[in-house]
Amino acid sequence: MSDLTSISSTALYTAFIVYLIATVFFGATIKDKRTTDMSKKGIAGTIAITLTIIGFIAQLIYFFTRWAAGGHAPVSNMFEFVTFLGMSLVLAFIIIYFIYKLSVLGLFALPIAMLIIAYASMFPTEISPLVPSLQSHWLFIHVITVSLSQGVLAVSFVAGLIYLIKTIDQSVFSKKTFGLEFILFTLILMLGFVASSVTFNFLDYHAEIQYEEPNYEKFKDETRVNIKPEEIAVYNKPAIVGPKHGVMLTEDKMKPIIHIPEWMKGKDAATKLNTVIWSILSGTIIYGIIRLVIRKRIGAWVQPFLKNVRPNLVDEIMYRSVAIGFPLFTLGGLIFAAIWAQIAWDRFWGWDPKEVWALITWFFYAAFLHLRLSRGWHGEKSAWLAVIGFAIIMFNIIVVNLVLAGLHSYA
Repeated sequence: MSDLTSISSTALYTAFIVYLIATVFFGATIKDKRTTDMSKKGIAGTIAITLTIIGFIAQLIYFFTRWAAGGHAPVSNMFEFVTFLGMSLVLAFIIIYFIYKLSVLGLFALPIAMLIIAYASMFPTEISPLVPSLQSHWLFIHVITVSLSQGVLAVSFVAGLIYLIKTIDQSVFSKKTFGLEFILFTLILMLGFVASSVTFNFLDYHAEIQYEEPNYEKFKDETRVNIKPEEIAVYNKPAIVGPKHGVMLTEDKMKPIIHIPEWMKGKDAATKLNTVIWSILSGTIIYGIIRLVIRKRIGAWVQPFLKNVRPNLVDEIMYRSVAIGFPLFTLGGLIFAAIWAQIAWDRFWGWDPKEVWALITWFFYAAFLHLRLSRGWHGEKSAWLAVIGFAIIMFNIIVVNLVLAGLHSYA
């Protein structure tokens, strides 16, 4: 098993590096203005997509070797699910690339996929036995279908982002330029999470706070029980926020500045919120450094590289991605999820936070298709919707998993 795990980790690392190199070649296709088949642009594009396919194959090796090592599909925890999401995004991009031959899509899609994979790698990577509620083939069918659908919908986000950067007037400050810059800022916040995690892991930071958790309802295996334990919160980053009535066991470490809100329940609530805060702080610092270097908004800096992009083509890719991703999400996020919930918890629906956000996501993309097909929301309006839709998906993955407690808190 250890050999398979080692092969799996090496394959994932290889995929990340290959995606990085492929991004450089996709960048060369944007900078080179020649358009003939024998130009450097054509050669760079061929190399870029070839490397992308090689990286995807490496990620497939990661997936199946980890499956063999653990005995179950590797989509059962946060690391595995988010990694598979990055893999789904790359797969969707490869398919769409061969349909539309748009190299600029890779220049945006691959960095976002790498950011997702890097984000996943900050979570525990150990292969653990499945709790009883997860020991169902319907779980894997549900999660894999959801991830594939979100990968396709992520391509609509990439296309929408390209469309907005291309078409919005960056010469003046406006609500549109502010909104676009905020979107780019939130992507950098994910980079901030990775940067802060890597930094404090390198420093081997470790702090512990003992506290008594008030009575609350918690799902343990498949039974709801009331417990009042003494818990120990383990911090891998300095504790900006901590549990109430906590006692610092590692006295040489920073004490919490504030306490978590009353409504936040669960053993890891304080540490999860602390992670979110550090991600925001680190991402803001990185964003500030980028702005100091380029001396303009990021959107304004990127826009000149997109002058040869055809907005109508990007708009079509954005729509086609939603048209494919929405039915897949309906299957995985609602129908298959309900079947699994019935098997695991004897009910099809229970208003768990992730279930609620899955429903919100479904309604949003249903509204996207309705507004586009019935109200003529093409171009910029559709681009904003595609971007907001992916923001809802990422909110579900990041905030709901890290902050809100529920049946899906195992992730």
